[in-house]
Amino acid sequence: MDGLQELVEEPTRTGSVPGVVALVATGGRREVAVAGVRSLGGAAMSRDTVFRIASMTKPLVAAAAMVLVDRGRLGLDDEVRRWLPELAAPSVLRTPTSELDDVVPAERPITVRHLLEFSAGHGLVPQFDAPVVVALQERLHQGPPEPQRIPAPQEWVARLAEIPLVHQPGRGWTYNTGADVLGVLLARVAGTSLSQVLADTVLDPLGLHDTGFSVPAGSRDRFATSYRADDSGDLVQVDGPDGQWSEEPAFASGAGGTVSTVDDWCTFAQMLLAGGQHAGRTVLSTEAVRQMISPQNRAEPGNLFLQDQAWGFGGSVDVSAGQLWEVPGRYGWMGGTGTAGYLYPATGTVAVWLSQREMAGPADLATVGRFLTAVARPGR
Repeated sequence: MDGLQELVEEPTRTGSVPGVVALVATGGRREVAVAGVRSLGGAAMSRDTVFRIASMTKPLVAAAAMVLVDRGRLGLDDEVRRWLPELAAPSVLRTPTSELDDVVPAERPITVRHLLEFSAGHGLVPQFDAPVVVALQERLHQGPPEPQRIPAPQEWVARLAEIPLVHQPGRGWTYNTGADVLGVLLARVAGTSLSQVLADTVLDPLGLHDTGFSVPAGSRDRFATSYRADDSGDLVQVDGPDGQWSEEPAFASGAGGTVSTVDDWCTFAQMLLAGGQHAGRTVLSTEAVRQMISPQNRAEPGNLFLQDQAWGFGGSVDVSAGQLWEVPGRYGWMGGTGTAGYLYPATGTVAVWLSQREMAGPADLATVGRFLTAVARPGR
């Protein structure tokens, strides 16, 4: 792609991010550009640098769920209370901003499909001061990934059960928490950890050796340090190579807990583009892939998280081109740690952008947006 190296170098020259690795793949060709450093004052960035990919985890865990559906271990319309009895009788807020005791009973059970399409009612709403958002952040640590702070799954689900749903199951769209619930459910279905489920269903079949919920000691020299900007714009370290991803967490977050590389995530996306095939074997059925990357649910118009696009299973699906970087049919998602990954079925293209500064506002989105615009509209 013309200008890819310049796109990754520009934000590192201005100091807005320490480093970037970006990839654009079409057909059998992968183009990769690298700039900057893994940590301030540290080693140069490299193609195999490992990043905290945050919400780019969601498509991976959705794919794991669909593998279990393909294997007959669970069905999309199965009620989750079979495995999550804590969620058998949830209460529902009268309005998304109601106090936590202003509730009515749920009118129907939560299903696996509801978790995948983010319609179960668990999750964040755009009003960040709403009591339910405050509760999710304080009790469940919904927000920037901090894996070692989240309680173990049994306690986490017990806490979740005390927080009302934002809307009736199947009658709305709420962000993030459904992916964590899905991760707990998959572990209980399989009788093991989510880390093992993801390895068995997706990572090992695809050979994604740098993707997971922790970074082994032998790979930490390739692990980027993460940063956020303080009020003055200076970069402040959030987590280092020997920090929160140095050991397996008690709670593996299906919403945002994995690390990966540009090549690993590209391999995953290319499997989806190939209808679930990889290296001559079937990882996912064609029907499972179709459902994942097709519109399944919509948020209310103007929703801060989804804007006016749709949600598939695990990622957004563009249904309009409201922004220059949006292309109808594009599937994928961004991560709040400064990452983005999308696949474009119409052109067979994959685009991955990995950096290590948390996104905090329009300027951060604009940096990634320039890259995605160049992919969607070459020459613009």
